[in-house]
Amino acid sequence: MGADLLYNCAPPPLPAHARVLDGPGVSAQISCSLPDGSCCPWATARPCVHPLPIPIHPHSLPVGLHRLHPFPRPAPQAAPPHVPGCWGYARFDPHAYLQNNYVPPRADFSSEECVVPWKLRCLAETFASGEICGRTLIDVGSGPTIYQLLSACEHFEEIVATDFLEVNREELRRWVRGEPGAFDWSPFIQHVCKIEGRGEPWQEKEQRLRGRLRRILPIDVHRADPLGAPLHPPADALLSTFCLEAVSPDRAAFGRALVNVGSMLRPGGHALLLGALGESFYLAGAARLPVVPLDEDDVRGALSDAGFTLRDFRSYAMPPALRTGVDDVDGVFFVHAQKPLEG
Repeated sequence: MGADLLYNCAPPPLPAHARVLDGPGVSAQISCSLPDGSCCPWATARPCVHPLPIPIHPHSLPVGLHRLHPFPRPAPQAAPPHVPGCWGYARFDPHAYLQNNYVPPRADFSSEECVVPWKLRCLAETFASGEICGRTLIDVGSGPTIYQLLSACEHFEEIVATDFLEVNREELRRWVRGEPGAFDWSPFIQHVCKIEGRGEPWQEKEQRLRGRLRRILPIDVHRADPLGAPLHPPADALLSTFCLEAVSPDRAAFGRALVNVGSMLRPGGHALLLGALGESFYLAGAARLPVVPLDEDDVRGALSDAGFTLRDFRSYAMPPALRTGVDDVDGVFFVHAQKPLEG
């Protein structure tokens, strides 16, 4: 019996802890965790969903490998996209990522012109309209951050956070549980309370978000059903920050991912996106991750092709003082779009 190992880059020798599926008419798949729960280089990294086939014979695998459930072999004419950077995501360090992007100078709340206050203001002003509200908001590719949810939590009964990487999901769970050593988001919460002008103690917003962040789920934006099954009922709103461009190998894959995540949104629902402009890489500890460089026209075109109506588009040019070497980003975009009503 033969099988195809689906992976997205040239692999190293199979480690002893790997698990492989084989069988007639199925494809092989490698599991992704070391005994301590961390990802190894064979892990399907954050953007890896339908990687390129690499032939392998199951009888050549090390002794003692366990079996997984089969999944259908892809149709020959539907070549899966190549997603670069799998080695980097296996080494993604959420703590280094947070230090690179969510402490000064980028998170300097003394200046409204700094990038993090700009992002928070975009979200606060958009949610302040009261138009974007409902039962469920889904945050696509949350990473290890919660700042993007601070204004949203006032308008939804439930927030669903998602990420491909378990290390990011665990970082979110640590914050929800209030564990020592979790990233300190209190300066962000205090700043959002200030710009929203509610006059409430920031601790109340913190507890409100913890109470409404009820589910933290794995997601794969390159699947037609990113959560593995349709979301029922569909979300009233969708939020995604610095995800789709960071896990797509090219503009076409970015557009397809936008269609996929849009399927989780109800007709008439709202989508809020923050993302990078002109970025080709970013760092997260030892990981150097590729990003598909987008310009404003790329983003507008992808939204139109995905069937969204553009409601607001804002952009921010990264000043020289904030170009710290942790990425090569030129700027940031903010989008408010809406899914059309059926019929």
